[in-house]
Amino acid sequence: MDPISRLIRSARPEGAVDVRCLLAGTHVLDNPPGVAGQVPFHLLLNGHCVAEIGDRAIDLRAGDVLILPRAARHRVRVVADGPPLPAERHSGGSVTTLRSDDTAAIDLFCGHYTYQPGAGELLFAGLPDIVHASFGLGPGSPLHLLGELMRNEAALDAPGTGALLASLCEALLVLALRGDGRGAPSTANLVMPWTALTDASLRAVVDAVVNEPQRRWTIASLARIAGVSRATLVRRFSAATGTGVAEFLTRTRMMIAADLLTATSRSLDDIAASVGYRSPSAFGKAFRTTTGTTPSRLRRYAAENGR
Repeated sequence: MDPISRLIRSARPEGAVDVRCLLAGTHVLDNPPGVAGQVPFHLLLNGHCVAEIGDRAIDLRAGDVLILPRAARHRVRVVADGPPLPAERHSGGSVTTLRSDDTAAIDLFCGHYTYQPGAGELLFAGLPDIVHASFGLGPGSPLHLLGELMRNEAALDAPGTGALLASLCEALLVLALRGDGRGAPSTANLVMPWTALTDASLRAVVDAVVNEPQRRWTIASLARIAGVSRATLVRRFSAATGTGVAEFLTRTRMMIAADLLTATSRSLDDIAASVGYRSPSAFGKAFRTTTGTTPSRLRRYAAENGR
């Protein structure tokens, strides 16, 4: 399994659709701050919207995905001709739809990802405040089929729809974190997630850390992997991802450790060594600094909550 897949699967995020918006005319959808442990997302399959997050305005077109890892308060403005037409909320077995009587100007899926303390929390904490990927909906787009599956399943709303949509939402997350393949976010002044790096030398650094977290990596040794100087690696990695090399190294090690703590019965000493710490106390300190809890407490929480 490739390194990015390994980390995302270790995080075990769970997706859900909160509401599908089929709206005519201009509307403003106000979204309060998300609750702890949840990350909101929007998938636009038809029309034009503008998402307002603080002082940023993100233009959304059909085939765009927006994920907000900090769960910030935001508004989604529907760009359409004419005043807003009344919309009614319809609650089905698994899908809630906000629908106008007239022909819809937008088809917008609004949902969230749930994560638990540990690897999932670290995955989202290591992402930029705003993740925006533009795929379009043409035949070559990965959303061409995924979007149709989500539309059809939401319209059907049959037994099993909730589970199917959850799986499709999780596939959507992987696509967004992998990026649109252009090597840059679709909105100016946004940094891309480190999961979407296309620079081969920086990708080699990511792969090395994930594949061999137990090695005694230094920035100098990672720079040799990248084939650049230490200063160049620090500058390029930070510019591309918005995070430092050392921070990425520690966070990745703690993600792997958190997964081992919650999914295995391996000893703390063994887990510490497997992520590059010779001293269990040094590992415990790094884990507590990164996650806000201790390895033992995380393991106990996972056991008490059936993880």
